[in-house]
Amino acid sequence: MDELYQLIEEKISASGYPGKIDGEEFYNDICDEADAQGEGAFLVLIKKSDLLSYEARVDVLEDAIDLHTCRIHFGEQVYDIDFDA
Repeated sequence: MDELYQLIEEKISASGYPGKIDGEEFYNDICDEADAQGEGAFLVLIKKSDLLSYEARVDVLEDAIDLHTCRIHFGEQVYDIDFDA
């Protein structure tokens, strides 16, 4: 899993996002919200603070969560990450 968390951090950094994101915390936040939905395709919205929020497009499968894209809102800036690319 450490490779997955590192990949998440690298993709977010490559988007130009200037903050530090912990890949494990980010993934767990997305999974917690997605797990609550059941199986299917969802847009997961997470508000971390007044300045920071995520919109993630995920597929929730029987035994996995597939994270496709994420849009990070940081203040007035928006950063798009494509995890499938």
